[in-house]
Amino acid sequence: MTKRLVGATAVLAVTTALAGVAQAQVSDDVVKIGILNDQSGVYADFGGLSSFEAAKMAVEDFGGRVLDKQIEVVTADHQNKADVASNIARQWYDVDQVDAIMELTTSSVALAVQGLSAEKDKITITTGAATTTLTGEQCSPVGFHWAYDTHALAVGTGGALVEQGGDTWFFLTADYAFGYSLEEQTSTFVKEKGGEILGSVRHPLATNDYSSFLLQAQASGAKVIGLANAGLDTANAIKQASEFGIVQGGQRLAALLFTLAEVHGLGLEAAQGLTLTEGFYWDRTDESREWSKRFYDRTGKMPNMIHAGTYSAVMQYLKAVQEAGTDETEPVAAKLHEMPVDDIFAKGGKVGANGRMIYDMYLMEVKSPSDSQEPWDYYNVLATIPGDEAFIAPADSGCPLVQ
Repeated sequence: MTKRLVGATAVLAVTTALAGVAQAQVSDDVVKIGILNDQSGVYADFGGLSSFEAAKMAVEDFGGRVLDKQIEVVTADHQNKADVASNIARQWYDVDQVDAIMELTTSSVALAVQGLSAEKDKITITTGAATTTLTGEQCSPVGFHWAYDTHALAVGTGGALVEQGGDTWFFLTADYAFGYSLEEQTSTFVKEKGGEILGSVRHPLATNDYSSFLLQAQASGAKVIGLANAGLDTANAIKQASEFGIVQGGQRLAALLFTLAEVHGLGLEAAQGLTLTEGFYWDRTDESREWSKRFYDRTGKMPNMIHAGTYSAVMQYLKAVQEAGTDETEPVAAKLHEMPVDDIFAKGGKVGANGRMIYDMYLMEVKSPSDSQEPWDYYNVLATIPGDEAFIAPADSGCPLVQ
């Protein structure tokens, strides 16, 4: 298994400093970044190879070199398995001299790789995973959490729906760390707003049949069925809920982690009316539109917050290397903590002592087909959630690094 994965990594490895230039031999003259994520499973559209393209865009926009060193990006598919991801990360660090690993879709993977990276004194910047544990009890002085987390999603979607009358909830929850965290934190905000949790049921990752879970949710009589899952799991649950007539029967679906990529895959007919929270929308500003058009020209899709967040993470890492005057881990990590984040993804972003990047999130509602004016015109932005409200204050995060 390890040999096969290493071979796949080698095939996917790409040198992005100059188009058409052969991959350089591993040396001290290369700054190497690894994009490790799901490229074949339920989260392949969520991040996948499109995140790899976003990372390459960042390297190209930076100029292809930093401190007179060539910048290289490699990628691999971790298959949503923590042991596979750890084996790849270990190979990258011990043999291939990768300096930093980013994206890390799936919370169990991100936690495993962040822990290994701390042992190896290497930087991780997570954009694809959600659990707040990354910057809570398992925080790392060289680990950073960039795009979103379960707390921000809970503040946005959970709190908003209760205020709109959705005061009783039942959860369909993915049976791993991400799902548990998302359900727990959303439940907290529902209760704080005066709502009630009527029950929950857990389903395996990448299951195909949600009928028994949806029937339990339907029978609960809850006004809101919270989907504490992501990717194809959420999309398939929404499709099957439609077959059961759940929405037509008066219950509402809350997609607690759903992005533009999944809305596109599902289609507006099925997704219309969903409320969700994202940290980026391509059609929000002139700057986001210009960057997103370039991304579209490369990938055939508009970016979600994972893709744009990966671009931002790579760009900020390279800026930190430049500012530190070295690619050594500790000085670069210090600069990542110090430097504000101002790019196409985040304006006025700041990194807390626990590694959490704090920036504004957005509450979205999916448009109906008749309201959509052009391809990928999918969201109405209902509200901006200030970063200090969306994310846990570092002092309250449970991170032992925060005094």
